[in-house]
Amino acid sequence: MPQLGESIAEATIVTIAVEPGESVDADQEILEVETNKAVMTVTSPCSGTIQNWVVHPQQSYAVGAVLGYLEATQEEAARVGLDTPSPSQIADESTETNGHEDPGLPSEAGAPKKDTVKPTVRGLPVPAHAAGASYLSPRMRARMADLGLHTADLAGVAGSGAAGRVTIEDFEKFISQIEQNKMSPASTMRVAVADAMRRSWTRPLATVGLPINLEPVLAHRRALSEKPGPALYALRALALALAENSAPAGRLVGNRIVHPRAIDVGFAVEAEDGVLVPVMRAVDKIPLVELTPKYNELVEQARQRRLPPNATGGSIATVTNFGTFGLTWATPIPLPEQTLVLGLGAGKIQPSWDPKSEKFLPVMEANMTLSFDHRVLDGGAAGRLLAAIAALLATPEKL
Repeated sequence: MPQLGESIAEATIVTIAVEPGESVDADQEILEVETNKAVMTVTSPCSGTIQNWVVHPQQSYAVGAVLGYLEATQEEAARVGLDTPSPSQIADESTETNGHEDPGLPSEAGAPKKDTVKPTVRGLPVPAHAAGASYLSPRMRARMADLGLHTADLAGVAGSGAAGRVTIEDFEKFISQIEQNKMSPASTMRVAVADAMRRSWTRPLATVGLPINLEPVLAHRRALSEKPGPALYALRALALALAENSAPAGRLVGNRIVHPRAIDVGFAVEAEDGVLVPVMRAVDKIPLVELTPKYNELVEQARQRRLPPNATGGSIATVTNFGTFGLTWATPIPLPEQTLVLGLGAGKIQPSWDPKSEKFLPVMEANMTLSFDHRVLDGGAAGRLLAAIAALLATPEKL
C-alpha cells in the first residue's frame, strides 16, 4: 500500500481491477482504494503478470502492507529497481499481510518481487483531545480507550460525583442507554471531519463579519464567457490580501509566528457525508480567468471524491460559500492546520444609500465572515483583513 497522502495511514480496498493471470503495464491502475479523504487508485510498479492478491474488498490495510504479487521479467525488475528475494524470504512473507494467509505465493527461486515496504505510519494520527469531562480517572481512561472514545464524547453525560465529576458508574450507565438506541456506523469521512473539528476546537476561535456589495462582482461575472462563482472571487481576493501581508495566515507555534511559504488556498466542497477541501496553489500569482477552469474541475473531482494528491493538504486558509444553503450568516471553523476561514453568505436585495442620487437604491448584498485563531489575530487585525478583501471585491476587474 503506497503512502496516498501526508496524513493517510491506511486505505480500504474498493475494487480490484485486474484478476490473477492478467497482464498489466507499468503505471496501469490495478486497484481502487478509499481513504478518509478521497477514492484513489493504486498503479502497477512495472509491467508483468498479476500472480495473486492477498487483500480483500471492503477491508482496510495500512501503508506499507503487501497487496499482492506481480511476476515480471528480470529486465523489467531491474529497470524499476526491484531486487530478487530468496525462496526463504518468499516463504517467510507468506503470512505477513494483516494475518491473511497467501496460499498462492510464488515458490520458484528467482521470482522477482518488490522490496518490502516499511510502514511510515504505525497507526492513525492521535487526535488532540478536546476538553470534555474535567477529570478522568485512570480506570475511566482505560475504559474509554477500549471503546475508542474521546473526552468530547462525554459532553452529554451528567456526572454524579464530587463537583459534577463523571464516575465510572455514570459512564457505564450512559453506554448501556445509548446501546438501546438505533445506531449506524459513521463513514470514514465523517470520522475524519469529527477528528479535525475536535483538534480545531482546542484553540480560541472568533468570527468577524461585514456586508459587502455584490453588484460589481455580478456585473463583472456577466461579461465573462466562463463565469467564476462568487466563492472563487472571494478566494482570489483573500489570496491577494494575504500576499500583501501573510502574517494573518501564520500559525502560532510556541512563541513564534510561522509565516506561510506560499499562498495556497482551499475551498470547501460538500461531498457525500462530509466536506472536502481542494487546494489551489499559488493563487496570488494566477489571474481569476485562469483559475476558473481549474476551480470547476476540482469541484467535480471533490464531489466524486477523486481529488489528485497535489490538490489536497498544505493550504493556509479556506473559503466556504455557506450561502449556497440559503444561510446569510455563519461562523465556520478553521481547519486544525489553518488560522483563517473566509465565509460568504447568500445574497439578498437590500436598500443602499446612493450619495449621487441622494436616495436609497436596491443592491445585492451578502455577509462575509472571517473566522480566525484568536491567539494569532485580534479583532482589529481580522477586521482590517476583511475590509481589504471587500475592497478587492469592489474592483473585480483587478482580480
